[in-house]
Amino acid sequence: MAYPIRSILTGAGMALAAAPGQGGVVASSDAGFVVQASVDVAVAPDAAYALLAEPGRWWNSAHTYSGDARNMVLEAKAGGCFCETLPDKNGKGFSGSIEHARVIYAAPGQRLRLSGALGPLQSEAVTGVLDFAIAARPGGSRVTLTYSVGGYMRAGLAPIAPIVDKVLVEQLDGYKRAADSKG
Repeated sequence: MAYPIRSILTGAGMALAAAPGQGGVVASSDAGFVVQASVDVAVAPDAAYALLAEPGRWWNSAHTYSGDARNMVLEAKAGGCFCETLPDKNGKGFSGSIEHARVIYAAPGQRLRLSGALGPLQSEAVTGVLDFAIAARPGGSRVTLTYSVGGYMRAGLAPIAPIVDKVLVEQLDGYKRAADSKG
C-alpha cells in the first residue's frame, strides 16, 4: 500500500516544484495525511538552512501559543528542540514552554527533519514528521516542506489536513519573505 502513496508524493512533488509558494494536500485519510509546499528563495542552500533555525524571523505569530514568534527557537542539530517559551504574564518569572518538535535529521545546506505534532495535533494521539529539503537552483535555493502525520485523532485526520496545509504554506511564505530580504 506504500507504493501508491510514494507515486502520489513523487507526482505531487514535481507539480509543486513548478509552483513555488503553493501547497497541497498530497494524501489524506482518517489515519493520516501528507501536505507539501515549495518556495524558491534568493539565498544559497547554507543560508537557507541557517534561516530555518530562526523561526522567530519567519513564523507567523498568530500561529504560536505565546502570540509572539520571537519566543520560538529551533536548535538545528539532532535532538535539538523546536520550542517556544511562554512569557511571564503575572510577574512571577518563567511561566512555561512548549516543545513543538524535535530535530531527528540535520544536514546543513541540504535537509532539516523534525518529529512532532504541531498546534492542535499536539493534544491528539498522532505523530508528525516535518521535513525541509533544500536544493540549489540558479540564483538561490528551492525549499520543499513536507509534513506527514499519522495516528488517531478523535475527529479524524482528513478534515484537518487542508487547514494544516494552509497554515504551513503561510509559514513557508513568511520564510520566503525573510530569506529574500536577507539575500
